[in-house]
Amino acid sequence: GGSRSTVDQGEVKRLSHTTSEWWDPNGPFSALHAYNPVRVKYIREQVTTVMGRDSGLLRPFEGLQMLDIGCGGGILSEALCRLGAEVTGVDASEMNISAANFRLDQQPSLRDRLKYVFSTAEALHDQGHTYDVVVASEVIEHVSDASHFLQCIAEMTRPGGMVVLSTFNKTALSYLLGVIAAEYILRVAKPGTHDWGKFIAPETVENFLAENGLRTVDVTGVLVLPDPFACGNLHFSLSTLTEVNYLLTAFKPPAEEEEQPTSEASSAAPDSSSGDSAK
Repeated sequence: GGSRSTVDQGEVKRLSHTTSEWWDPNGPFSALHAYNPVRVKYIREQVTTVMGRDSGLLRPFEGLQMLDIGCGGGILSEALCRLGAEVTGVDASEMNISAANFRLDQQPSLRDRLKYVFSTAEALHDQGHTYDVVVASEVIEHVSDASHFLQCIAEMTRPGGMVVLSTFNKTALSYLLGVIAAEYILRVAKPGTHDWGKFIAPETVENFLAENGLRTVDVTGVLVLPDPFACGNLHFSLSTLTEVNYLLTAFKPPAEEEEQPTSEASSAAPDSSSGDSAK
């Protein structure tokens, strides 16, 4: 039997928006536009460090296959693709995928390395897809079963690959700032967007990933401050404060450290061809 989906249909409907809304830096997703350069910088630093790549390159992700889960209109997927990765953006909202594809039609230079799939992480997992880097940014706080979701993404990560996720910590402060302030005072998110009951501590994520063979190598906080001059009136920066928002990186060690690279390359080949067929 396949993995049951952890997608909450009510959530999907609520998070569906049109292309123009997704890509308007002053629109309903202004906070994501403000946050994007910060999370991209973090992903770049972690991938180049963990995978031993040159962070100074224009396209340091060249040759890497990445999965962006809950890609929405493609704000993060597009940025990762511009850094050289071959990116699959997956979203459980057909409207989001339509919006992302509409945007992609206007970016001919990215079309051969970026594709969007109307599906779920669990379905891609069951189809046997694997990736060098799996990114789940602001997703886990919306799924119905976090442990099952993390198991799926861990199993989709190739040996020697990594997972990067960002979400809300489960603290009193994250309730005050992530729910009360964001939704009711600052109005940067619609009321009901966040369910504190689904927020998850980094230690919990770390334990779930460890059970599935991944070693957490970094947890960095994200500081969000009101800024009248910034996109969405919010300023995001990386921080040692993890109590509200955090980014986490985990690494999957190669199956056998001493294995010859040739055998690993040949075993990875069928995956890449199967990845292309799911257009």
